Amino acid sequence: MEKSYITAKEIAETLGISTGKAYSIIRDLNAELQAKGYLTISGKCSRAYFNEKWYGNKVAD
Repeated sequence: MEKSYITAKEIAETLGISTGKAYSIIRDLNAELQAKGYLTISGKCSRAYFNEKWYGNKVAD
Protein backbone atom coordinates (compact mmCIF):
# COMPACT_ATOMS: atom_id res chain seq x y z
CA MET A 1 0.00 0.00 0.00
CA GLU A 2 1.27 3.43 -0.93
CA LYS A 3 1.77 5.96 1.88
CA SER A 4 -0.39 9.09 2.03
CA TYR A 5 2.64 11.37 2.26
CA ILE A 6 5.65 11.76 0.00
CA THR A 7 9.05 12.68 1.43
CA ALA A 8 11.78 14.92 0.07
CA LYS A 9 13.94 11.87 -0.59
CA GLU A 10 11.21 10.29 -2.73
CA ILE A 11 10.64 13.54 -4.64
CA ALA A 12 14.37 13.92 -5.25
CA GLU A 13 14.64 10.37 -6.60
CA THR A 14 11.48 10.69 -8.72
CA LEU A 15 12.43 14.01 -10.31
CA GLY A 16 16.20 13.51 -10.38
CA ILE A 17 16.88 16.63 -8.30
CA SER A 18 18.75 17.41 -5.11
CA THR A 19 17.19 16.78 -1.73
CA GLY A 20 17.47 20.51 -0.97
CA LYS A 21 15.39 21.38 -4.04
CA ALA A 22 12.87 18.69 -3.06
CA TYR A 23 12.48 20.30 0.37
CA SER A 24 11.89 23.63 -1.37
CA ILE A 25 9.10 22.05 -3.45
CA ILE A 26 7.55 20.58 -0.29
CA ARG A 27 7.64 23.97 1.45
CA ASP A 28 5.87 25.58 -1.52
CA LEU A 29 3.22 22.86 -1.74
CA ASN A 30 2.62 22.90 2.02
CA ALA A 31 2.26 26.70 1.94
CA GLU A 32 -0.45 26.31 -0.74
CA LEU A 33 -2.22 23.67 1.34
CA GLN A 34 -2.03 25.83 4.49
CA ALA A 35 -3.52 28.77 2.57
CA LYS A 36 -6.45 26.48 1.72
CA GLY A 37 -6.88 25.65 5.42
CA TYR A 38 -5.25 22.21 5.49
CA LEU A 39 -2.87 20.97 8.17
CA THR A 40 0.60 19.97 6.95
CA ILE A 41 3.67 18.12 8.22
CA SER A 42 7.10 19.68 7.73
CA GLY A 43 9.28 17.68 5.36
CA LYS A 44 6.33 15.74 3.93
CA CYS A 45 3.56 16.54 1.49
CA SER A 46 0.35 14.87 0.51
CA ARG A 47 1.20 12.39 -2.25
CA ALA A 48 -2.12 13.10 -3.99
CA TYR A 49 -1.51 16.87 -3.94
CA PHE A 50 2.05 16.43 -5.23
CA ASN A 51 0.80 14.26 -8.11
CA GLU A 52 -1.95 16.75 -8.90
CA LYS A 53 0.39 19.75 -8.94
CA TRP A 54 3.34 18.09 -10.66
CA TYR A 55 1.67 15.74 -13.12
CA GLY A 56 -1.85 17.17 -13.35
CA ASN A 57 -3.44 14.01 -11.94
CA LYS A 58 -6.67 14.92 -10.19
CA VAL A 59 -7.67 12.62 -7.37
CA ALA A 60 -11.37 11.93 -6.93
CA ASP A 61 -12.75 12.92 -3.52
